[in-house]
Amino acid sequence: MHYRSTRGQAKNYTFEEAVMAGLSPDGGLFIPHTIPTLPANWKSDWANKSFQELALAILSLYIDETEIPQADLKSLIDKSYSTFRADEVTPLFKIRDGFYILELFHGPTFAFKDVALQFVGNLFEYFLERRNKKETSGKVHRLTVVGATSGDTGSAAIYGLRNKKNVSVFILHPRGRVSPIQEAQMTTVLDPNVHNLAVEGTFDDCQDIVKTLFGNTEFNNRHHLGAVNSINWARILAQTTYYVYSYFNLLNTLNIKAASPEAEQVNVHYSVPTGNFGDILAGYYARRMGLPSSKLIVATNSNDILTRFFETSAYAKQSGPDGSVKATLSPAMDILLSSNFERLLWYLARETERDDGETMTGEETQLDERLADHAGQCVAGWMKALKETGSFTINKEVVHKARVIFDSARVSDEDTLNTITAYHRPTESEQVPYILDPHTAVGVKAAEEVSARHNFSLYPKGKDIIVSLATAHPAKFSESVENALKNSPGFDFNKDVLPTEFHGLLDKEKRIVVVDKAEPELVMAAIEKELKAEGIEF
Repeated sequence: MHYRSTRGQAKNYTFEEAVMAGLSPDGGLFIPHTIPTLPANWKSDWANKSFQELALAILSLYIDETEIPQADLKSLIDKSYSTFRADEVTPLFKIRDGFYILELFHGPTFAFKDVALQFVGNLFEYFLERRNKKETSGKVHRLTVVGATSGDTGSAAIYGLRNKKNVSVFILHPRGRVSPIQEAQMTTVLDPNVHNLAVEGTFDDCQDIVKTLFGNTEFNNRHHLGAVNSINWARILAQTTYYVYSYFNLLNTLNIKAASPEAEQVNVHYSVPTGNFGDILAGYYARRMGLPSSKLIVATNSNDILTRFFETSAYAKQSGPDGSVKATLSPAMDILLSSNFERLLWYLARETERDDGETMTGEETQLDERLADHAGQCVAGWMKALKETGSFTINKEVVHKARVIFDSARVSDEDTLNTITAYHRPTESEQVPYILDPHTAVGVKAAEEVSARHNFSLYPKGKDIIVSLATAHPAKFSESVENALKNSPGFDFNKDVLPTEFHGLLDKEKRIVVVDKAEPELVMAAIEKELKAEGIEF
């Protein structure tokens, strides 16, 4: 299995090269040359696998054993998920008939990004140790990991990389734009290889700076940058596991065998709170591999560039008074541009029309090089237009095909609070009370809207089942949750929501570096100053 850039200039990268580079030299994102299909008997052979066993089976389709021997890959996976509080890693919770919550917040930092970043951290360490063992010149291979966060990526990356040998991690977050718990989770980690940079600006500013640093050849070569944001292919790959696992978990709950005709009659829809598009993109890859999912619901808050794309075929920055990101109750989704969307655009580009009007499709699992080059040229052009003009538009017929898989809905802050309240105090007797964090509430509300739009008939009376992804524990967003549930009789946030791991977190010692302006030069200077203090020579 080899990897290529979405912008066409880089090809034939190994898995290790793609993961360690993070971002392609041409500014694009790495994607596999081919998307493997699930084995012929996967429904029967994989049905009773644990999360870890399933992860090994799926990741082995993308990672050649010559790169990571099977025993080593198993060890990396087992080590990564030993840190999770739930035996199932990502358990499924039934709210009512036909509606389930997929809980992804049982990792060390109580957010879905732990699923990928615990694995990525161990992967970085594995590759570095192997390189250093093979090195005969005395040179020590190191990695300077740089990432941007709107809240959860930062703490998940830090917990995945703290105390890793030959790794320094720098996380940029927008100062004052993450929740107090999120900030404390990052800044109270005092390991010497962990550095937090609070940037005066937005998440998009932080993300742009990270991309600029990766594009700076001199700086990148000097410090050997590595990526932890979902621009890193390993993040997306690791997240595909919980889509497949949840499918089996769901059918087992319903006493339906995956290989039975009855399973084929069920339509499983996934609703995903969406910011940078990485989480739902993993669902797209799982579907392309052969997972029988139906709709993938793109749930956005008021920062709705993705919803507007599916409505209009135009990918355009917000048209607000100042064109800036809107601060919402779901801050991890407060993103102006979704970086990972570029990967989907590459696949959509393969459906664009040639000059003679013939639609280009190509085989799903054997990518024709001509089509791949065409897609890379399209994406490079669109990204150039986006940078220069703030928008681009795709052929409406192509977007129409995308809507067969995707649907989208935007959710206001008011609806977010109302949804948290409604699910904690359900009016339907058969519904189980549940406390949603604001991001999960966005996903749940969007699922309700799309369900009504398409007249879903929920199981068991109908064939439709909704699985809404819970991306964070409600304790991480105490202000919103307490505001929504303040009138609930007997509700006590500390008793009903707050995990023991969070007790006293806000009072712990913090270490943080403030960057006064969102400028790459200031961030580069801060990184080099911190590396020198860490005793790193360069």
